[in-house]
Amino acid sequence: MSNLIVGASSGLGKELAYEFAKNSKNLILISRKLDDLEFIKSDLEKNFKIKVNVFEVDFSKKENVSNFISKNFEILSNIDGALFPIGMMIENDNVKNSSEDFSNIFNANFLSIALLISKILDVFEKRNKGFIVGFGSISASMGRKINTAYSSAKKSLENFFESLIISNLNNKIKIQFYTLGYLDTKLTHGKKLLLPKGSPKILSSIVYKNLNQKGVKKFFPFWWIFINFVIKNLPFFISKNIIKYFN
Repeated sequence: MSNLIVGASSGLGKELAYEFAKNSKNLILISRKLDDLEFIKSDLEKNFKIKVNVFEVDFSKKENVSNFISKNFEILSNIDGALFPIGMMIENDNVKNSSEDFSNIFNANFLSIALLISKILDVFEKRNKGFIVGFGSISASMGRKINTAYSSAKKSLENFFESLIISNLNNKIKIQFYTLGYLDTKLTHGKKLLLPKGSPKILSSIVYKNLNQKGVKKFFPFWWIFINFVIKNLPFFISKNIIKYFN
């Protein structure tokens, strides 16, 4: 049996791969960057003596995900769990995005993920066990001037995972969701940020330790829960002036 990680070529996805490998878990890694995955595969198999399969899949196109599922359903039928530290952002993401940009961003950050999870759930429901871990963004707390489509897609993803948690309360399938603030990845390098960045390595350890819990919904770094509460509960005419500091 293996664990599936989607978005495993860098950042949090890569750290999760190493965390699971350190704990002797076989892996299936997916990313748009096959060269990076091949390097990670070689390193993990050499240093941790595990089996790693890698697949190049662009989640910004739903048809790619559908093709992957149809060709590899037998592999997906033999996983213990799935993690989705995948995210796609573009420059100048705003309310005037092209239809192609809107589609690609929504697919990569929500629709393609939901499509794959629906197939994985079929497998887990037959076994009455398994885990699914999603990762959202604090940007979903409120509309934004920049990263408009990204934040909207992440809001949809958050609602979807809340529905997953509610739908699986009476079985042994474990659903978990982490809302992320700034992480120390290449996406935040060189940016002036209002708050400190969280460590993907520390988060990957937390995720692994929490795998046996049901209905997990947490913030990381933890202090974002307070900022999220303020943004979502203040009247809009106040919160709209607060959110601009996080754009």
